[in-house]
Amino acid sequence: MTYFQEAKAHFEASHQHPINQMLHHLNIIVGLAGIVLLFYNWLLAVACFATTQVFAIGGHKFFEKNEPAFVKYPGITILVSILWSFENWLGLRQVWQALSSQKVENREKIEG
Repeated sequence: MTYFQEAKAHFEASHQHPINQMLHHLNIIVGLAGIVLLFYNWLLAVACFATTQVFAIGGHKFFEKNEPAFVKYPGITILVSILWSFENWLGLRQVWQALSSQKVENREKIEG
C-alpha cells in the first residue's frame, strides 16, 4: 500500500459521522472559494481558510471524537480530502443513495 493509499484509508476511517462528513464536504467548497477570493479580497480568503479549520476541528471534536487525519498524515491529507469529497460528489452521492433507497422502499410498500 502506498503512502497516499494509507492516508486515504486513515482519512475514510476517521470520517464516519454524517455531520462530520457534511462539514468536510462544505470545507472543500469554502476552501475553493477562499482560493478564488485570494485574487479579489485576501481578507475574505483568510476568513474562508479559518472557517474551514473551525469546521474540521469542530467536526472531529464534537462528532467523531477523534483527531483530524492531518495529525497523522500532514500535508497529503488536503489532497486526500479533496479526492474523497469529489469521489462522493461533495456529499451528493449519499443524499442520492438515501433518496433512491427510500423510493425503492415506498415502491415495495405500494406493490406489496
